[in-house]
Amino acid sequence: MTERSSHLRTTVDAYDAVAVRYAAFVRDALDTLPLDRAILAAFADLVRAAGGGPVAELGCGPGQTTAHLRDLGLDAFGVDLSPVMIGLAREAYPDLRFEVGSMDDLDLADGTLSGIASWYSVIHTPPHDLPAYLAEFRRVLAPGGHLLLAFFESEGDPVTAFGHKVTTAYRWPVDELARLTRDAGFAEVGRMLREPVEGERYRRGHLLMRVGA
Repeated sequence: MTERSSHLRTTVDAYDAVAVRYAAFVRDALDTLPLDRAILAAFADLVRAAGGGPVAELGCGPGQTTAHLRDLGLDAFGVDLSPVMIGLAREAYPDLRFEVGSMDDLDLADGTLSGIASWYSVIHTPPHDLPAYLAEFRRVLAPGGHLLLAFFESEGDPVTAFGHKVTTAYRWPVDELARLTRDAGFAEVGRMLREPVEGERYRRGHLLMRVGA
């Protein structure tokens, strides 16, 4: 088994094991997070202003954020590595499309998406693998397409591993993650950092990017 396949298998097994509890925990999470809703709304506005088109939530879990993007007027669908998560998403939102797949090897043609939302889904990616994920995001986005990355921010420290409740995750300095994303062919549109709310441990980071010229 390669290092990549071992990491993916560990992530799938971890999320499959907690999928039902995780789905219940996150179902209404956005209701109490106005800044998170605001950055998702800005992403939706940018996609619509650029002409609209299909939007993928990559690492969609049980589908609640994909459904929120749909409610914001986007033609959204979800992709996740966990078959159990995809089953829960299909059950909860039967009117939406959900597929099992890996974010670094998408079954999509070049330039077919108008937007990608990666809502805390690259957090488990080993840092040395992240450029390949960003390159895949760039491949499937059309010119002018937008990318929204949500992540745990390291508050000035280097990339830092931490004990996520499901499996190992990484906190990123916002400037370093923005640099990697620019290196992959994106231009920064904006960023938002917010302090942790009750029950959270770390500052949350959000980057809005657009496919560069």
